[in-house]
Amino acid sequence: MANASAAGHGLDVLTLLARRGEPMPAATIARELDLPRSSVYHLLTVLASRGFVRHLPDERRYGLGVAAYELGSAYQRQAPLQRVARRAIDQLVDATGHNAHLAVLHGRDVLYVIEQRAPGAPHLVSDVGVRLPASLTATGLAMLAELPAAQVRALYPGRDAYVQRSGRGPTSLVTLKRELQAARSRGYALEDGLVTPGLSSVAVAVLDHNDYPAAAVAVTFPEGTGDLALVVDAVRTAADDISRRIGRR
Repeated sequence: MANASAAGHGLDVLTLLARRGEPMPAATIARELDLPRSSVYHLLTVLASRGFVRHLPDERRYGLGVAAYELGSAYQRQAPLQRVARRAIDQLVDATGHNAHLAVLHGRDVLYVIEQRAPGAPHLVSDVGVRLPASLTATGLAMLAELPAAQVRALYPGRDAYVQRSGRGPTSLVTLKRELQAARSRGYALEDGLVTPGLSSVAVAVLDHNDYPAAAVAVTFPEGTGDLALVVDAVRTAADDISRRIGRR
């Protein structure tokens, strides 16, 4: 119960900072929330260590941190996306007869927010809520290919930022850039047997009104089966449809 109470008070602090819209002194936060000042300092220290609060020592105030912004941004991206993309993903499954999914970029991972299985299709590891390394997945490569080069460098500053599977996958910025350039040249990202042996995926990024990759649409199918051109066309149609629905011209 004590942990639950502390969590509740932590959320109260974040809500207050969000509502005020500007940094506040710890004493004011304690007074507004009717909490002991020592408890508020402890909460602020924990929240700051996790990036949800930032301390401004020169002003002796606390404001919202980057992690709080990321949560809000993630909600804005995912909640509308899940609503507007569902129909397009369903139509994609009907058009291709294969599993289709929608993923968003979260740091160096992709997070799957929609997974729609085709009748009789194999179960995939890319279920809703699953995270996978972006550099190994078609959805991740499709979104990374649409990011500015400086942002890609910031996400992958050194060799320890890369994950390999069965000895495959990019191991440096040079090899990653090669993959991203190939995706841009083709107009779609392709992954063959890297996430799941025997299965391939084709993905196209969903772009928002700023041409930022808000998500990526993908279809996964057994290697060497079906008409690749047909799959690519269907995935691109779905991605373009979702892009228009979230405001891209």
